[in-house]
Formats: sequence, C-alpha cells, structure tokens
Amino acid sequence: VQLQAYGGGLVQAGGFLRLSCAASGRTFSNYAAGWFRQAPGKEREFVAAISWIGTDTFYTDSVKGRFTISRDNAKNTVWLQMNSLKSDDTAVYYCAADPGGTYDDARRYRYWGQGTQVTVSS
Repeated sequence: VQLQAYGGGLVQAGGFLRLSCAASGRTFSNYAAGWFRQAPGKEREFVAAISWIGTDTFYTDSVKGRFTISRDNAKNTVWLQMNSLKSDDTAVYYCAADPGGTYDDARRYRYWGQGTQVTVSS
C-alpha cells in the first residue's frame, strides 16, 4: 500500500483545513488508518485513527471536538477535517495504515505516506 498525503498549508488561527490521504493498492480497505503529526523538535504524536470499515474513530484529547477523521474505501481515501485550528496544531502531518490493532502507536503502523505541512499563524 502506498499513501500520499496532501492538503496542508498556511492558515490563520481559528481557520480550517482538510487533509487527504490517497492510497493505492486494493487492500487498503482492509486496514485501519491514522493521522500523526510532528512539530519541530518534538516526537511524532498520534492525532486520529479510524477503523477499516469507518465505524470507529479515535482522537487524541487535544483535537477532540475540532478534528474529524473519515474515509471512503471506494475512493481509497482518508480525510482529516481540521477546524478551529490553533498555533499548537502547526506540524508536519502524516497518514498511516495498518496499525495491527494499536491505533495510537506509530511504531505499529506498517505503511506511511509523506508528510504535509500545516502551519497555523496566530
């Protein structure tokens, strides 16, 4: 499975962005998927994850109520809708797939896309 993340950019605090993660490979629909982010000088951290069928979603506390993860397996795509953005959300965002059951542990994900930069200006 190959993943490509896009949709990042520069936005003012309080604004919104929608990240997309396009997957190639027929088996993508079999895997849970997640979004992680990494700010300069910090470790990569879990943001959100979604089960393979899309019925279960998980979020880190700092984005609950602001971010929404969704997917369309027919389109091989996972999205991260980010609203009410804050300067603390500034980071490179990565999409990943196939965590083997542990959604918030980056070490468990088998497939990764390249990052897309999100910059929130205050």
